[in-house]
Amino acid sequence: MFKNLRGIAYELKSLPQMIRTSALEVKRIHSLTGAAMLAALNIILHQMFTVIVSLTQIVSFAFVTVGVSGMLYGPVLTGMIGIATDIIKYLLKPNGGYFPGFTLNEFLAGFLHGVFLYKKQITLSRVFFTRLTVVLIINLCLTPMWLSMMYGKAFIVLVSARILKNLIMLPIGTLLMYFVLKKVSEMKSLKPNC
Repeated sequence: MFKNLRGIAYELKSLPQMIRTSALEVKRIHSLTGAAMLAALNIILHQMFTVIVSLTQIVSFAFVTVGVSGMLYGPVLTGMIGIATDIIKYLLKPNGGYFPGFTLNEFLAGFLHGVFLYKKQITLSRVFFTRLTVVLIINLCLTPMWLSMMYGKAFIVLVSARILKNLIMLPIGTLLMYFVLKKVSEMKSLKPNC
């Protein structure tokens, strides 16, 4: 456990270098093309397989594409793709009024996935901590805050309503993302160098 915490502390020290390396992905045509295809898949998953429980609760598996993008292209490009996909998803299928806080959420989700997964070995614990960080920061803090601002409901009520869903979805999302990322890693290692 402590070895993992020291490893995470070391990785945070190297965060500026990772961001600089990730920013170079924006200049690569191969990376832009791959990220655009993952963004399109994210939009399709959101449109076809999102379950709207209520105006303030949805269940979606589109986050898996964000994890793949974060692993392949890093925090900068994945965060930028998050902004674009959020706006496109809103235009295609609005769920309430547009609010820029949700666009910030999508940027942060992409950025966090990139920070945890870019050029890193994919392990179950790494994927779990990635999902846990996104759940804590975005799903249980920022999203209820934005919804509270939009609909005038109490923040604590919105958080309490989201806790059960996130407790159920955390292990499901972790396992799903882990298996997808492992398969993508295996496919990437089989690809000949160009």
